[in-house]
Amino acid sequence: MRRILKARFFNTLSSPPLLSHGIHVLYCPDSVGIVAKISECIASRGGNIMEADVFVPQNKNVFYSRRKKEAMRRILKARFFNTLSSPPLLSHGIHVLYCPDSVGIVAKISECIASRGGNIMEADVFVPQNKNVFYSRSEFVFDPIKWPRAQMDEDVLNLSKMFNARKSAVRVPSIDPKYKIAVLVSKQDHCLVDLLLAWQDGKLPIDINAIISNHDRLPNSHVARFLERHEIPYHYLSTTKENKREDEILHLVQDTDFLVLARYMQVLSKSFLNTYSKDVINIHHGLLPSFKGGNPSRQAFNAGVKLIGATSHFVTEELDDGPIIEQMVERVSHKDNLLSFVQKSENLEKQCLFKAIKSYCDLRVLPYEDNRTVVF
Repeated sequence: MRRILKARFFNTLSSPPLLSHGIHVLYCPDSVGIVAKISECIASRGGNIMEADVFVPQNKNVFYSRRKKEAMRRILKARFFNTLSSPPLLSHGIHVLYCPDSVGIVAKISECIASRGGNIMEADVFVPQNKNVFYSRSEFVFDPIKWPRAQMDEDVLNLSKMFNARKSAVRVPSIDPKYKIAVLVSKQDHCLVDLLLAWQDGKLPIDINAIISNHDRLPNSHVARFLERHEIPYHYLSTTKENKREDEILHLVQDTDFLVLARYMQVLSKSFLNTYSKDVINIHHGLLPSFKGGNPSRQAFNAGVKLIGATSHFVTEELDDGPIIEQMVERVSHKDNLLSFVQKSENLEKQCLFKAIKSYCDLRVLPYEDNRTVVF
């Protein structure tokens, strides 16, 4: 197996005018750890990889790559295929890192994975312009016998400490337990039904601990029958302006990893969010930051917009103002009426919420500044 590597890099230890631009290419037989050695070579001389592309064709002994620089902004996109081992013996892992930027981070991540016999399949790196922060997400394959799960956690913890990580996580979907979630919903069912069907089809790595609603559902409704058939607990908690039943909700969701608001038309208080202290994902039937609050479809219709949308975001104490995870849009025209606005919006909501949850579970979502996200 042969590899070809082309890399562009910059020395970021000096002021920008003193930086030089380099390109490196490599074409050789394939083996584990090549990327780690290249990264280490560049980093050891104070250089920083700005972008890297790697290609190892499946069942072919050749490798291709190309690098391109953008000043003071580093992006890495790499794909690898390991054809040295039998696929059934390999497990798939995901690693994310968010930390202050420094020289050699990519080299250390690559070295960590390669030293345990793993091979990176895909990697994304983002270093924002004029920001001293580094983001990365790597997908890799490994032999779980050679790299036990507990050892992987220890290795990732060491990486986290080495770079003073603000967030560092590793996940092995085939080994790690699914995310435990609870879904809060009000009267409308379309987002809930879509989420339940996605869960049933195994499209999301989640287990649904409970459905909580402030609107009751008849025992013979399709949602009630589905929940009963799959033994998913349903809790009806009637709310008023004076009593949002938040203490009871907190008790029901205490063992969850995150919450999903699938058209839950109640505002969660700051006290609730602080006490729960985990992520809450909401779907808003409008294209934020426009049309916040109630009846966004009517607001959009009255405004005469030509694009409508849906937004999935993290919940904060400010209504419809949390960091955005995903948005989807659809074109509308003067021929549309309010009903068609609502129908198109509901379809977008289902898709948008599903994609946001999938991205979150796949460790693609990282915090960026106060009210933004990096979504790989």
